[in-house]
Amino acid sequence: MRVERIAHVFVDEIPESLDEGVLYIAIEYGTATHRCYCGCGNEVVTPITPNDWSLIYDGETVSLHPSVGNWSFDCRSHYWIRKGVVRWALPWSDEEIAENRERDMHRKRRFFAFRGTANEETD
Repeated sequence: MRVERIAHVFVDEIPESLDEGVLYIAIEYGTATHRCYCGCGNEVVTPITPNDWSLIYDGETVSLHPSVGNWSFDCRSHYWIRKGVVRWALPWSDEEIAENRERDMHRKRRFFAFRGTANEETD
């Protein structure tokens, strides 16, 4: 069953068994994990890093940016997590998924290239 609202739990370590509708956040490991909100049961891991996802905690709810696209799962679900609410996206075509993956790889290459030159300047 699709999840529309989530709970969040800050944890020291991600538990082996994940409850439906819960986003587990391990700040020390820079990771948020949940069972896919479409109900398929797959584990979704979102690294919280400068070039992956960002997490916003407003004292009551959490949001993740950008959206979560589970393109490798059979469900191919796609959604945003905004202030504890799951906002469902329309399905993407194979072409849209491929274009998004390419943009993501390009952005990550730029990020790491910039970090490499910034580190060289400080050495």
